[in-house]
Amino acid sequence: MEDKDKKALLKLARESIASYFSDTEPDTAKVAHLSEKQGVFVTLHKHGDLRGCIGFPYPLYPLYKAVLLAAREAAFGDPRFSPLTQQELDEITLEISVLSVPEELKVKTAREYLGKVRIGSDGLIIKGMFGSGLLLPQVATEYKFTPEAFLECVCQKAGMEKSAWQNLSNRIFTFHAEVFNDGKRSRKRVGKSVKKRGK
Repeated sequence: MEDKDKKALLKLARESIASYFSDTEPDTAKVAHLSEKQGVFVTLHKHGDLRGCIGFPYPLYPLYKAVLLAAREAAFGDPRFSPLTQQELDEITLEISVLSVPEELKVKTAREYLGKVRIGSDGLIIKGMFGSGLLLPQVATEYKFTPEAFLECVCQKAGMEKSAWQNLSNRIFTFHAEVFNDGKRSRKRVGKSVKKRGK
């Protein structure tokens, strides 16, 4: 993605939050050409701490629309945090992760996952009978996870036992992400919240 498009999407994400306070809609004219459907997550940080993160793991919306929706949900709909206030807006940095389509890892034994999960490149999704969870690729890098620790963490994100990845009835998917943000910061990450309709 070109730098000008990244900047335009970051501007759209911020304007989608700011316009919520005035009950208006942001101008999408400069990003309307980014119409290919793609999965996306928008992450908010305040002084280096996570302040909200919501996204769509699968390509449900045109990219610009997904960014607009995810930004607003990250600001006002993440159940782990109180809704963002207008006074906080200038203290927030935004990060956008544009996702590739998740692909299921096919294995005959669970231990094969350890050779297939690539730290620094792959994000993870686990899907089971009673829930699912997702972690972006940068989480593993920042916490210096091994493949096994990354698998355990995504299981816990899904509300499962950390060994649930060893049960082949649970499905493991990987994806990649193009990540860009609108400011430098000291980042402290926790697991990502997954929008229900994006599971």
